[in-house]
Amino acid sequence: MSMKKIEELVEQAASGTQRHGIFVLQFPAFDIPRLADRYGYQEDDEALEAGRKIRNGDYGRENLMVIVRWKSRRSAHWLDDNSEIDISRALRFACDPRTSEKSAIEALDRLVGVGIPMESAILTAAFPEKYTVIDWRALESLGNDDTQAQKIDYYLQYLAACRDFAVRFKVPLRTLDRALWQWSKEQGKEDRCSC
Repeated sequence: MSMKKIEELVEQAASGTQRHGIFVLQFPAFDIPRLADRYGYQEDDEALEAGRKIRNGDYGRENLMVIVRWKSRRSAHWLDDNSEIDISRALRFACDPRTSEKSAIEALDRLVGVGIPMESAILTAAFPEKYTVIDWRALESLGNDDTQAQKIDYYLQYLAACRDFAVRFKVPLRTLDRALWQWSKEQGKEDRCSC
């Protein structure tokens, strides 16, 4: 990272731009790139590849399963309760460029065993430049808990905040997401699922 970029982030942090509504970044913005670099999950590549396949029209269970396992291995068995047709329809509708963000979440919400955090992971894998994952780790990094994480409107507020932070701090949305996750992980709390 260049010294100029670090100076910009320090200035933004000092001016109070680390807040968006109820979401407040819990660490200095200039740490975003370094935290994201420490994020070590290789499965990201597999999930993003499966998301690319879904985005390009391969709406099969196999691609969805890769993403579900990436988000929460414990939840993967729930997909068995969905038919191939239900999975295909939900993914096709959610990934249609004409579908609103709210409608995309609602379509995925019809699948058995898929809640807002999982839906956000599915959409993030398919469109990493447009969506980001909501979970207890990311919310902790923004000064919130996950009690509202299963509400669509809350996710849309969170998404708007993350997009705003990404633009303000001049980082890709996926980089911000990795940094949020990593900061929480480094706080020492054990993994838990809010899928």
